[in-house]
Amino acid sequence: MFRAEIRWLANGLTLKMDGKLAGEWAEQARRLITTELVPKGLIVDLTEVCYVDSEGERLLTWLGSVGAVFVAGSVYAVAVCERLGLATKQTIPAGRCGNNNEKSSVMHSMQSDAGPWWRGEED
Repeated sequence: MFRAEIRWLANGLTLKMDGKLAGEWAEQARRLITTELVPKGLIVDLTEVCYVDSEGERLLTWLGSVGAVFVAGSVYAVAVCERLGLATKQTIPAGRCGNNNEKSSVMHSMQSDAGPWWRGEED
């Protein structure tokens, strides 16, 4: 399963990813981000990512090259950021996706349980 959402939080635009960032899902996540110009200061939250393959690594490396900053709250996410040399803004406890005082609006999201299908939503 993979899910990606773009949210406006108090600290800026955040790409929140959950699950396995692999294969076609890495490409779909890139398309989700590049529907418009990648904003300066984009935050990529990898806290709930449990697996990254070579396609996912290419996506994360590209995001880092355009100035994205990464949040990692699991041992796996921290290790991925360190191995790829990604700028980590902070680490947060696993399972914490923000506090109740942060206002967020989901701009786009995609989710799948299996296969190369994806669903885009706008709120």
